[in-house]
Amino acid sequence: MNELIAIIDFGSQYSALIARRLRELGVYSEIFPPSITANQLNNHNLKGIVLSGGPRSINESGAPRLDPMLLDAGVPVLGICYGMQSIAQALGGRVEKAAAREYGHAKVKVPAENTLLPRGNLPVWMSHGDQVATLPPGFHILGESATCPIAAMADDARQIYAIQFHPEVEQTLDGSEILRRFALQICHCRSDWQPASFISEAVVSIREQVGKARVLSALSGGVDSAVATTLVRQAVSNQLTAVFVDTGFLRKGEPQAVEAVFRPILGKNLVVVDASADFFHALQGVTDPEAKRKRIGSLFIETFQKTALRLGDFPFLVQGTIYPDVIESSAAGSKTSERIKSHHNVGGLPENMPFQVVEPLRKLFKDEVRRVGEELGLPEAMVWRQPFPGPGLAVRCLGEVTPGRVAILQEADAIFTGELAHAGLLGKPGAQKTVSQAFAVLLPVRSVGVMGDGRTYQEVVALRAVRTSDFMTAEWFPFPHRLLARISNRIVNEVHGVNRVVYDITGKPPATIEWE
Repeated sequence: MNELIAIIDFGSQYSALIARRLRELGVYSEIFPPSITANQLNNHNLKGIVLSGGPRSINESGAPRLDPMLLDAGVPVLGICYGMQSIAQALGGRVEKAAAREYGHAKVKVPAENTLLPRGNLPVWMSHGDQVATLPPGFHILGESATCPIAAMADDARQIYAIQFHPEVEQTLDGSEILRRFALQICHCRSDWQPASFISEAVVSIREQVGKARVLSALSGGVDSAVATTLVRQAVSNQLTAVFVDTGFLRKGEPQAVEAVFRPILGKNLVVVDASADFFHALQGVTDPEAKRKRIGSLFIETFQKTALRLGDFPFLVQGTIYPDVIESSAAGSKTSERIKSHHNVGGLPENMPFQVVEPLRKLFKDEVRRVGEELGLPEAMVWRQPFPGPGLAVRCLGEVTPGRVAILQEADAIFTGELAHAGLLGKPGAQKTVSQAFAVLLPVRSVGVMGDGRTYQEVVALRAVRTSDFMTAEWFPFPHRLLARISNRIVNEVHGVNRVVYDITGKPPATIEWE
């Protein structure tokens, strides 16, 4: 069993980022709701607890509360922002509203050597309205800022630490070092969380779950479903049949590329279903993005049901659900976080679904999934392909989804990504000088233009390209103007029905990477 650092989620949008940073250190971490008990956590190989930030005031009626027993679980505890305030409140300290809400860059002065924080003036990221006004008994101050006299505190005897700032975000320059000290030096974790060890454990778990039964895989063509399918294939061999559904919402040339990769792996156990007409029919008149996702998710399952009936009995269904899908759709089980959007892998499934779901990747982040794919021997072009939403181009085609509009989007997207590849800008996600994700979006508006001395009234394509290390936060990519001009010129001249191209320069947050 992997060593675990448990993250108690009080509603922070950064909770997943805490888990991501810890896993970068080779330490397995998982997110739990505040209702989790110390006894439940101790059923795991628990090495430490992190209490996340949160959007509420600790003194607000109905705000989530810390179970004090978690502080006596026999492992080190780190409280971040709201987590710090919850520790103070639970142990007899006092939390008050700050004189001024602090949001953004700050400096925390750490005057003395200590176990958790580097000494000196630390550039950090603050985001709080309340702050600890009086230390709980047994605690001492580790650091202070100009507006926050108790910016960090510790009870070394009980190994309880707390900081008002966010070490998980890139703006806190020593954040990774702080988390490393907590996880490796204070919690004494082994730093042995690796894809190879995950594969062996996942294979055993899959075999235990499915036994000798036949398994149907939902192969969508994306990285997640490709890795999930390959992993289950390794576990159960010919018990697996993969069904690749061409929804009509895939990128240009994608159906042919997916079959070229998986036909040699699966042979006759790869079944290709062209259901594009059904999917376009299901989305007629539908413009709401949540409704699109729900309908696509339901139709996926219906298609698998029909295919399964034709092919035989399949008690199990494989899905490529990954951890960010679970977190964004259901807040990892916590009622304190706001749902951002649903995912077809974790929402919209009919209640009478006859399959038991196999989700071998649901605890992994995207980059971990890619590393597992490499370990499994999948082609680099498949493992490092651009991220793609489960519902496909249906949620990049804003407004009503029609065959004609999707065809326009496919062509525009192919031009955009093709030009970036030619310019050497499409690299592995996380690389500093390359794009992590890039795609075109077809907007539900038309604009006036002039072509050949004639008036046009045609559609608008938006280009989106970001650079990110974790996909939880992202910055827009600063392309050379000449490259953007060439891409725009090609799209307008080569894609019939488009007369305007715009570039999205919004980061995440406040926007999401996808438009829908």
